Amino acid sequence: MGLTIALGGKGGTGKTTLAGLVIRYLIESGRKPVLAVDADSNSNLNEVLGVPVEETLSDAREMMKKDVPVGMTKDIFMEMKMEQSLVEGDGFDLIAMGRPEGPGCYCAANNLLSSLLDRLMKNYDYLVIDNEAGMEHFSRLTQKDVDLLLLVSDPSRRGLMAACRIAQLVDSLPMRVGHRILVVNQVQEPPQGWPQDVRDLFGDGIYVLPADPMLAQFDMEGKPTSQLPADAAVVREAYAIFDKVLPQAEAAA
Repeated sequence: MGLTIALGGKGGTGKTTLAGLVIRYLIESGRKPVLAVDADSNSNLNEVLGVPVEETLSDAREMMKKDVPVGMTKDIFMEMKMEQSLVEGDGFDLIAMGRPEGPGCYCAANNLLSSLLDRLMKNYDYLVIDNEAGMEHFSRLTQKDVDLLLLVSDPSRRGLMAACRIAQLVDSLPMRVGHRILVVNQVQEPPQGWPQDVRDLFGDGIYVLPADPMLAQFDMEGKPTSQLPADAAVVREAYAIFDKVLPQAEAAA
């Protein structure tokens, strides 16, 4: 497996939109194949990318508890369901984790899924993981190796502090993070200065994306935001960020 890129941050900050732009940038710059993993239980990365999702891994997990066909082992069943959950796009594949666990024990199903996912990821040069809002996936150590961590915030203090808390949690976990940046999204006018906590944690790794009315228009009309025109302000600025940080992450990987 090649480079692993993970995104985290408070809900509503544009994290999934940025994930879509990362995937688009990777493909357009010849960095493929890409595996996109939608790890948010409120799955909508597929809408950003403009592809349908009919099955999720949580569907497979639920079915393993009661619907494994007679004569089929659970690992073969789960491998079949994973293949059915994989959505093929242009230069990328997408797999959605789906809703959280229901009542009962999911240890066996989760262990199987984890093993199958690890095997699947080895087939791709780039892995992009759109995490759920908050810190759940990081605290469960579902990503033990991250080459580039994009923490996304809006210009609010709550959003910035949420990004700081995730950064502090990641620092305390036994996981490797090669390169970490903060992307402050939906900025009308950059502030005179960032809070001290933010400066201490991210230093010169703080980047700004403008509030782009074209992005809001695409979202309102239900158009995939990954298909924004190349001259859209948010696309230009996002690509400028990726031009700088991706080669750094690749060199360190």
